[in-house]
Amino acid sequence: MGGGTEAFPDLGRHCQHSECKQLDFLPFNCNGCRKVFCLEHRSYKSHECPKSDHKSRKVVVCETCSASIETTGCNEDAEKVVLLKHEKSGDCDPRKKKKKKPTCAVKRCKEILTFSNTCTCKTCQLKVCLKHRFPADHACKKYHPLQYM
Repeated sequence: MGGGTEAFPDLGRHCQHSECKQLDFLPFNCNGCRKVFCLEHRSYKSHECPKSDHKSRKVVVCETCSASIETTGCNEDAEKVVLLKHEKSGDCDPRKKKKKKPTCAVKRCKEILTFSNTCTCKTCQLKVCLKHRFPADHACKKYHPLQYM
């Protein structure tokens, strides 16, 4: 189905959604089913694309070593094949199981330390969360507040 107007017959395309057929001057091509859609029907979900997962990626986690393995398979059999290949590769080692995430060194503080919320004390080199970044807040061993007279 073409598009355009009488003056410009090659301009735009009609939406290929069965209930729409709107002439769209900036149409979208679906990379799954290869059909043309208007803005409203361009998403996989809105036009119920039968090939919506053709390029999808998924991560499966090995139960033995907790490794994350990326797969492009869209069924369970493909996931099992990827996990089996991982186990036979020699990379699957239960001793390499991921360790607990680091937490703030202050007693009773359970804040998980990440790149953006970790501070290292310049006095005692202790890694703490932002809440305990000042020496007085984490009972710094080498910190001695000045006593004013």
